Amino acid sequence: YKRQQGDYMSIFELFLTACGLSMDAFAVSVTNGLCVKKGRVRGALMCGIIFGLFQGIMPAIGYALGMNFAEYIERFDHWIALILLGFIGLNMICGSGDDEIQTGGRLTFGAVLVQGFATSVDALAVGISFAALGVGIVRSAAFICVVTAALSFCGVMLGNKFSGKLKSKARIAGGVILICIGLKIFAEQTIFA
Repeated sequence: YKRQQGDYMSIFELFLTACGLSMDAFAVSVTNGLCVKKGRVRGALMCGIIFGLFQGIMPAIGYALGMNFAEYIERFDHWIALILLGFIGLNMICGSGDDEIQTGGRLTFGAVLVQGFATSVDALAVGISFAALGVGIVRSAAFICVVTAALSFCGVMLGNKFSGKLKSKARIAGGVILICIGLKIFAEQTIFA
């Protein structure tokens, strides 16, 4: 009975971890939803699948790397997130006709791929923590993947629902949000670490 109770608590803790890890992906998905004009469901599925896979794969990579590379990974992950999300956000605000985030109001695979990577680099450190704690990585990574995919899908749909109210300001708002997420990740790993 105690073992089952411990398993239950570990699942609960894993759920909280998955929700925490997926918050950046959820926020970026809401931003994508604000900007997408065509293929809303397609965009939501693409964000869900890509963000979910990245959030599931990154802890597994961190787990495989183990504690030997923990300091090296943590030294650079926040810089990567800041640069990538900052670049995408500025690109949205400046808004050239050939926007990288969307083409004809559709989300592009390449842009979502970059977003997925940028919002999941901090999950490498979580994988290292899992290795140190002896947490089963297959179940954990799969669980994180599913939670992130579901929240990201909902995020795009939610953002798209409010995009009509923001109209032309949606891309500017989306760009600002992405830059803020990058700054938040950076601040968490430097100022508030």
